[in-house]
Amino acid sequence: MAVEPPILDELHRLRTRVPQLTGALAAGVDGLVIAHDTPGVEPEGLAALTAAALGVAVRMADVTGQGDLRELLVRGVDGYVATYAAGRTAVLTLLAEDRVNVGRLHLEGRRTGARIGELVGNAVRDTAPEPPAKPAPARQKAVRTPRTPRTNTPTTTES
Repeated sequence: MAVEPPILDELHRLRTRVPQLTGALAAGVDGLVIAHDTPGVEPEGLAALTAAALGVAVRMADVTGQGDLRELLVRGVDGYVATYAAGRTAVLTLLAEDRVNVGRLHLEGRRTGARIGELVGNAVRDTAPEPPAKPAPARQKAVRTPRTPRTNTPTTTES
């Protein structure tokens, strides 16, 4: 999937808009890394943990009747881990300092998640094999009815 550079650009722009971010990761819901900007954090491990947490959060939202999961927020002593849906097949996980404005984190995280979802969705559509072309309808042979030979016999008219 050749979508990594545009997603990495999105992550860098996000970190510029929210300077208290210490890391950003885009991953598939299966736990595979798509793109990351996570200095000091091993991205494969974070992606795997995100997938595990996502599984529990999706189940919790479902069991409690809250609908489809939109985001997951974990607050630790030293900061936040926020995960946002990014389309149907990807997620955005952000690491932030404790002093981050959580409202701003959510606003920017949701917007970036939506954009990443579009990029991943476009890449999936672009790389999906095209459905086989429908065969042209078979031409049926025209059935011709035999012509009755015409004879040039004169007809007489009575007067």
